[in-house]
Amino acid sequence: MDKRDRIRGAMIGCAAGDALGYPVKALSEAAIVERYGLRGITDYDLDENGTARITADTQLMLLSANGIIFAHTRGALRGIMAPVYQYFDAFYMDWYRLQTTERASRSRVGWINAYPALSAKRAPSPTSMGVFSSDKFGSMDEPVNDSKGSGCLLRTVPVGLSYSDDPAYILDLAANTAALTHGHKLAWISSGAFALLVSHIVHEELSIAEAVKKTLKALDNSFPDSLTVVHELMRSIRSAVSLASSASSDLDAIHSLGEGWVADEALAIGLLSALRHENDIAGAMTFAANHGGNSNTTAAIAGTLVGARIGFNAIPDRFVDRLELVDVILELADDVTTDCPMSEWGPRNPVWVHKYIYEDYAYWRRRTPEAKEAKEDEAKQTD
Repeated sequence: MDKRDRIRGAMIGCAAGDALGYPVKALSEAAIVERYGLRGITDYDLDENGTARITADTQLMLLSANGIIFAHTRGALRGIMAPVYQYFDAFYMDWYRLQTTERASRSRVGWINAYPALSAKRAPSPTSMGVFSSDKFGSMDEPVNDSKGSGCLLRTVPVGLSYSDDPAYILDLAANTAALTHGHKLAWISSGAFALLVSHIVHEELSIAEAVKKTLKALDNSFPDSLTVVHELMRSIRSAVSLASSASSDLDAIHSLGEGWVADEALAIGLLSALRHENDIAGAMTFAANHGGNSNTTAAIAGTLVGARIGFNAIPDRFVDRLELVDVILELADDVTTDCPMSEWGPRNPVWVHKYIYEDYAYWRRRTPEAKEAKEDEAKQTD
């Protein structure tokens, strides 16, 4: 298993968990059993077209991945780059405009803008929507609200996929990404911890338990002005670790941690599920989805962690073949793995530039010989 397979596994796992948990989000446990039987939901509840729909959480996760690549590409072309998270707001606002109008007033989402499902209206976070509607984003220094909700967590998955060498940088970038919409320290520090867990698993090939140990060590030396909140999060993570090896039933263990509406609770439930089913992504996502809380987010966290651990090729076909935007997710995952293939001093790659900087990629790819040749090369590499 190589890094490409692990990155694919993490992104597909995130989307698959989101899609699995979406139909039961906020349903009571009794209602889940009544609708799906004693085992609860164990497979996708498909729409009328036979598709497992993702929610706004996965949509924004994909835009974050695209934003990181855009930032790196812009930096390669111009020789200068702002902090990565400062590029995200434009992509998020384009998405928000498509939630509220028929088209964005401007578009910077590159090639993925060609897919309407990326902006389909799917249970967006009220907190995030409120921030987007004001067009005023927050930061760690200037919080935009006091929300500790879990709607910011999945957006930070690509941070963990894209960076590996500096835990402090990963924590800071993921926290700043979350702080754009969620102002409470618990929300953005939890997001940093999640991204760092993902990074350790993907880039160091650690087990989930080993990644937890390294993440806790990094947290203990981070955010010195927020130690009370850091220690609160660390207690939640340690509780998840303890419950994973306990004799508690699945539901009792989840109930001990909360419902997942708050960021640290969602992270703890997803982590608990991943630890109990480290080599079984179906078991992890099912475990995390079947409770009366924020089921899609907790299942997506579990799917991300286990998907990163086992890799894409080990994910059952039933969670891949019917997943909305699966081909887009896989292509974007491969581009995250490759990252920008240019430097400030090297030649331009026209395929990459049209894909991530311009808005005409779909049209350009159909019409130019360079794009046709690049497409043929891609096909050979994946055969």
